[in-house]
Amino acid sequence: MNDSNDLALFRQRIKEFVRDALPPDIRITSQRGQQLSRAQMVQWHEILCRQSVLVPHWPAEWGGQDWTVQQQMIFDEEMALGHAPELNSVTFDMLGPVLIRYGTQEQKQRFLPAIASGHQWWCQGYSEPNAGSDLASLATQARREGDHYVVNGSKIWTSYAQYADWMFCLVRTDRAAKPQEGISFLLIDMKTPGITVRPIVGIHGWVVFNEVFLDNVRVPCEMLVGEENRGWTIAKSLLEFERLKLARIGENKRRMSRAREAALTRTQMGKPVCQQAWFRERFADLESRLIALEANAARFIKRQQDGEILGAEVSMLKMRGSRLIQLWEALTVDALGAEAHGLDPNWLEARPDATERDALAGTASSRRFLARGYTIAGGSSEIQHNILAKQALGL
Repeated sequence: MNDSNDLALFRQRIKEFVRDALPPDIRITSQRGQQLSRAQMVQWHEILCRQSVLVPHWPAEWGGQDWTVQQQMIFDEEMALGHAPELNSVTFDMLGPVLIRYGTQEQKQRFLPAIASGHQWWCQGYSEPNAGSDLASLATQARREGDHYVVNGSKIWTSYAQYADWMFCLVRTDRAAKPQEGISFLLIDMKTPGITVRPIVGIHGWVVFNEVFLDNVRVPCEMLVGEENRGWTIAKSLLEFERLKLARIGENKRRMSRAREAALTRTQMGKPVCQQAWFRERFADLESRLIALEANAARFIKRQQDGEILGAEVSMLKMRGSRLIQLWEALTVDALGAEAHGLDPNWLEARPDATERDALAGTASSRRFLARGYTIAGGSSEIQHNILAKQALGL
C-alpha cells in the first residue's frame, strides 16, 4: 500500500477505529498523562486483538497483517492523536520480531500466539548497575548444568518488570571469551524461584523502572534463543526493529497538542499565553523540528521499502525524537506557569471532579520528569552520537 490515496483511506479508517473503540476511561487516563494500570492495558490489548491490529506488522502466519512500516507509523500516529496509550513495544516490537527471526519452531508456537493475544507481558533484561550504555560489559552469568542454565546476577532500569510474565535476558555464558562473544539470549519465566523484583520510584512519582535480582534461577536450555554465545548478534538485530519507531512521531504530535491546549487556556501578565512572543517563537521552532523529523523518518521508510539495509545513521531519528519530546514537555510546563509546580501522582484519584484544565496542570511535572529518561532509554544520546561519528561519518 504505497499510493497516497490508499494511505489516506487507511489513515481515516484507523482514526475512526480509535475514536470508536477506545474505552472512555482509558482515553481520559491517557489524555491526562496519567499512568495506566496493567488491567487497563490488557483491556486495550484485547480490543486491538479482536480487530487484528495488536501486532499488524507481524506476518499473517503469526497473527499479523504484514503491514508495511509506513502503515505501522500511520497507525502509531493516529493512536497517539486519538489519546490511545502507548503499547508495550518491548513485547510487540522487539521480542516478537526476534522470535520470528531467530526462535525455534517450538518457541514460536509457545510464545507468539500468547503475545498476539495481548495477555502475555514481557520485560527486557539488558542493563545492569555497571553495564548500561556499555552493555557488552554485562556480568549476569548463566552456567550450564545438565538441561538447565543457572543464572545469577541483576538487571536494572527494567521497565514494567512488576507486571511482566516473562523476561528476555542477556547473560554471560563464556567468561573467557571477548565481551561480545560470550553472551547468550535467554527467555526467563518471571515466576521462577530466585527472581526478586524491586520497584524504583522515579522523581515523577511513577513506578516504571525496576531492579531484578536473579539468585540461582534455573532456566531450561530450550529457552535459549539462537546459539549459545551468539546472543550479541540477536541483541543488535533487535535494534533494527525499534529505531524507526523511536522517532516517536505520533507521541511528539500528542505532546504538541498538549502544549497548544495549555497556551490557549492560560494567561500570563494579562495576556493569553498563545499570544506571548516567547511561546509563539518556541512553538514554531519545535513544530519546524517535528516537520523535519517526520520528513526524515519518511526518507528512511522509503529506503527500507526499497530493500535497503538501514545503517547506523537511523539512530538520528531516535536522538531527535526523544529530545523533541522533552522540549515539548518543558514548553507545556512553562505555558502552565505556577500551576504545573505540583508533583503528586495520585492527586487526580482524590479529585474525581477535576476538570480537563485541572488535569493538564496536575500531571505536567510528572510528564516532564518522565520524559527526561527518553534520551537515555533505548541507547543514550551520547552513545548514539559516538555510533554516528564512527560508523556513519568515519571519524
